Amino acid sequence: MDMMTGDGLWSLWWVWLALALGLGILEILAPGFILLGFAIGAAVVGALLALGGPLGAYLGGSFTLTLVVFAVFSLIGWIGLRRTMGVRKGQVKTWDRDINED
Repeated sequence: MDMMTGDGLWSLWWVWLALALGLGILEILAPGFILLGFAIGAAVVGALLALGGPLGAYLGGSFTLTLVVFAVFSLIGWIGLRRTMGVRKGQVKTWDRDINED
């Protein structure tokens, strides 16, 4: 398979969905929504390639565009996760006294 002619592994939908699944599993080991954001980006790219049509064909033929779409949807997914499940206001613990002061 030659990466420059459009028939590389990166143009196959199931590779992107497998990457999304793997990143989702790794997120369990390293929480923080970073890998989950990348998993969302990979899942969107895999779905776009699986749906086909003109967008899927264009996306599968351009490695650069595929990476840009992956990066954009990963960022959007991470921002969405951070806003919905991230640190909430009032969640920070304020210490009024030191436990060694008695």
